[in-house]
Amino acid sequence: MKIFIPHAPRVLTQLRAIYTQLSGKEQQIADYILEHANEVIHFSITELADQCQCADATVFRLCRRLGFRGYQAFKIALASEVTNPKQTIHQEINLDDDDVSAIAEKIFTANIETIRDTQQIINKDELIKIVSCLENASRIEFYGSGGSAVIAQDAYHKFMRTGIPCLYHSDAHYQVMAAALQVAKEAGAKTIGITSYGKSPLVCLADMCLYTTSRETVFRTEALSSRLAQLSLIDLLYVAVSLRRQDDTIANIQQIREAISLKRL
Repeated sequence: MKIFIPHAPRVLTQLRAIYTQLSGKEQQIADYILEHANEVIHFSITELADQCQCADATVFRLCRRLGFRGYQAFKIALASEVTNPKQTIHQEINLDDDDVSAIAEKIFTANIETIRDTQQIINKDELIKIVSCLENASRIEFYGSGGSAVIAQDAYHKFMRTGIPCLYHSDAHYQVMAAALQVAKEAGAKTIGITSYGKSPLVCLADMCLYTTSRETVFRTEALSSRLAQLSLIDLLYVAVSLRRQDDTIANIQQIREAISLKRL
């Protein structure tokens, strides 16, 4: 028997999740921690403040925003995160030592951790706003670049069942022509982003955002593993909107099933 005990969100995960809500000085500290986590665990609060050219009080305030009583509690949690040898999600796949079973263990552990971490950093207020926005939309357009293009296509495939007119663009040129974010905002459209990086241009332009988290290894890039978290968020949004539009969604699903059944004859 294995017992899984829910754990608190990791420090670096939380830091990325709240990044856009931080002040300029707090973001400066966050940047330093994200880039030098292994060094920070050996710093006093004054040493970290000096490195970031800010006051001790600013560092302390950031620790409180992360949910810690003070700097020492923050540093202990960070040290546990960056030095814990049991976090197999950080381990690279070893070409010489890992058999298929070991690889399977690492891959599935990484995926489970990615989804669990993403669930724990969901901003509930932002989620409610996004669901309400989608529910009342006259049209929804889905865009994705690179590996996220298939996520956008999956979102289109799901949301077309709700009865809301939907479009999906896979070609980059069509995406630009159809709706650059700034142009869309000026035209009155609401823009929703799903991203794993709090500092991305998408975050600055989007009206609302949901964040994913993932861990990167040589063979499994961050973009690859984060797609599972993105798919989970799309499922969440689709189910939440469908529940608010039950009659329309059920009717459309029935029509789709009937149409598909004709292809099976």
